[in-house]
Amino acid sequence: MVDDKVEKIINCPSCFGSNLKDLIETKDYFLTNELYSISECNNCKLLITNPQPDSSEIGRYYKSENYVSHKAKPKSVTDHAYMVARKFSIASKLKIINGYHHNHTILDFGCGNGDFLSACKNKGWSTVGFEPSDDARKIAEKKLNQNIFSKVEELTNRGLFSIITLWHVLEHIPDLHETIANLRNLVSNNGKIIFALPNHESYDAKYYNRYWAAYDVPRHLYHFSRNSMNYLMSKNGLKLDDVIPMKLDAFYISLLSEKYKTGKYNYLKSILTGYKSNLYGSKTGNYSSLIYICSKC
Repeated sequence: MVDDKVEKIINCPSCFGSNLKDLIETKDYFLTNELYSISECNNCKLLITNPQPDSSEIGRYYKSENYVSHKAKPKSVTDHAYMVARKFSIASKLKIINGYHHNHTILDFGCGNGDFLSACKNKGWSTVGFEPSDDARKIAEKKLNQNIFSKVEELTNRGLFSIITLWHVLEHIPDLHETIANLRNLVSNNGKIIFALPNHESYDAKYYNRYWAAYDVPRHLYHFSRNSMNYLMSKNGLKLDDVIPMKLDAFYISLLSEKYKTGKYNYLKSILTGYKSNLYGSKTGNYSSLIYICSKC
């Protein structure tokens, strides 16, 4: 089990209710093999990693050369698969933001190694990045040839943004309401805040259950669905304008989940499961990952 530098969550960080129940027991298959529970809030239906490492400890769970989103270069076959998928994903993300912007100003909150921001900059966007990881931030700064911020207060004098993106970031952030309030203050009145998040109501999540790689405990502190995300946004003066699937995520997450479940990669099985997940999503709206387009109420 995890060590004593953890915090047991008693009240839901989204609705502050105290009616939590343990739903799944899983482990950190990526790095430490430590055991965690995932609790469900009976009120707003948010899933919560429980317990969670405290602020002094959480950083060590990202200290791995295998943490792909922070890497400068791929090293394994799976890394290369991730990087190929990311190229298609970046093109899709650019298409999305181009449909919503009004002045080509973007803040990528949790920009990792800067690949997405670099693509935006190459397309003429005025780019600002925020990244708390020292290692990832250094890669991004070199790639973009600009300063990447590490403290939220440093963003307050940058003006308002027409687009703020969080690509698989919100699930890592301890202070949900404080962060969303800060982002709301940074987006223009007719701008958009765009969140990409794993969806625990997808087929692949149900199929792999405790082995589902997108639980990624304890790095993922929270696990969202359409309902819990809608609740969180409404509590913070935001509305959901649209929900868009991230279809490629089903294949990559299935690949990792197969590894966690069986001890080896099974590319054929992962492709089949990813296909089934997207088919399920086409009927229910519950794809492996979802992009939420939000604006001020």
